[in-house]
Amino acid sequence: MKDGIHPRYEETVVKCGCGNTFTTRSTVPELKVDICNACHPFYTGKLKFVDTAGRIEKFKSKFSAAGYASLKRKNKKPAAPAEADS
Repeated sequence: MKDGIHPRYEETVVKCGCGNTFTTRSTVPELKVDICNACHPFYTGKLKFVDTAGRIEKFKSKFSAAGYASLKRKNKKPAAPAEADS
């Protein structure tokens, strides 16, 4: 390995949005993450939607009234081709 070209590998503090902190090793002194093993649904077994813009409710309200009506709707017939004048 060449000297002086590699970043410094140091102890790193990782801070999660849920408040959990732990240490690991990296080339940066501090990392901030949105989700970690203490709050991720895969590890906790709890289903949690991260929906800040209300997209799920918007989708449900938009399509709840239609139900399966869109599947029962008949397709429009294609427009007849215009006859060419001879």
